Amino acid sequence: MVTKPAILTVEEFDRIAMLPENRDRLLEYIGGEIVEVVSNTKSSRLGARIVGRIEIFVTDHDLGFVTGADGGYMVSGERYIPDAAFTGKDRQVVPSADGYYPVAPDLAVEVLSPGNSVDEIATKVANYLAAGTTVWIVDGDKREVRILAPRKSAVVLRMSDVLDGGEALSGFKLKVSDLFAGME
Repeated sequence: MVTKPAILTVEEFDRIAMLPENRDRLLEYIGGEIVEVVSNTKSSRLGARIVGRIEIFVTDHDLGFVTGADGGYMVSGERYIPDAAFTGKDRQVVPSADGYYPVAPDLAVEVLSPGNSVDEIATKVANYLAAGTTVWIVDGDKREVRILAPRKSAVVLRMSDVLDGGEALSGFKLKVSDLFAGME
């Protein structure tokens, strides 16, 4: 007989995530379960490249705050740690010391690790969109970026395209080919 794992409440997750033995672990709360965030060098490099580009743009234009792969957010009652995120200063006046910031970001970037698929993060994407967050899913294997924005059709960008910040990060532009350059 196959049994489904017990579903945790968000309060139970918060208690477990804040235990001293979990302090250095990156934990997400998805669908009532604890999911540990695992990456690899290739995915981490892509995430760092995106964080760097977004951080420079946001700082140069005094737009708000950018977090990397250890910045957590409360999104639709769950807890997520995107590889990169941006929150405008109209929604976050000062940086937060909270483990999971209580406001969903304006933009969340999820870099797929090898073996992951868009389907595996469907719950996260649906909750991000419900919270008004634009999501970029970066697929290093396919060398493409999927853009999902609230109330808009999904767009897939390939090497000859330019990633545009849209409403979430107006004015930001990055050639997809620059994002993946040297990532063989």
